[in-house]
Amino acid sequence: MATLKNIIFDLGGVLIDIDYHQTKKAFENLGFTRFDEMYSQYSADMLFSNLETGNITPEDFYNHLIKKSGFNISPKEIETAWNAMLLNFRLPSVQYLERLQQHFQLYLLSNTNSIHKKAFMQLFTEQTGHPLLDDCFTKAYYSQEIGLRKPNADIFEFVLKDASINANETLFIDDSYNNIETAQKLGLKTHLLLAGEKIEELEYDLI
Repeated sequence: MATLKNIIFDLGGVLIDIDYHQTKKAFENLGFTRFDEMYSQYSADMLFSNLETGNITPEDFYNHLIKKSGFNISPKEIETAWNAMLLNFRLPSVQYLERLQQHFQLYLLSNTNSIHKKAFMQLFTEQTGHPLLDDCFTKAYYSQEIGLRKPNADIFEFVLKDASINANETLFIDDSYNNIETAQKLGLKTHLLLAGEKIEELEYDLI
């Protein structure tokens, strides 16, 4: 068995608490009665996929949803609803990254978008006192910046090549089973982080 040298972390549900229901509820309050058909933890329609791969701007996103709704809603209301899912960083987990850095190369791989990134970067600084989340990692990969998203294999292949790391020496931690499934097929070690589990509780020498 290859020695573990690298760990790739998901962000939402792993380092920051996420509540998709809060965004679903906020959009329903704006009049979107079937929001979960457009976006959920496990799937995203073309609009949301395009936002998460940087193929449309936030302004395009807001305008499309305003037009789709048929209601008199503002971009700010949509931004607030969209960011409602972002809760608090798991501070003990973030602090534990410093300990893991002594033994492994750490990477971040997140399906996100420029709207969420702006919000959680500000939240990170407010809650940790540190200026940049990216400083916790050798490199951070955000879907909207590289034009790829999980669970597609190409985003994992991109990270492995860009970071010059081997799949069989790399652990991927995510809270979505479909992302884990793809990583396994590519030969990465994986851990599906279940509800209530924290990264500081895992036994990395046994994975």
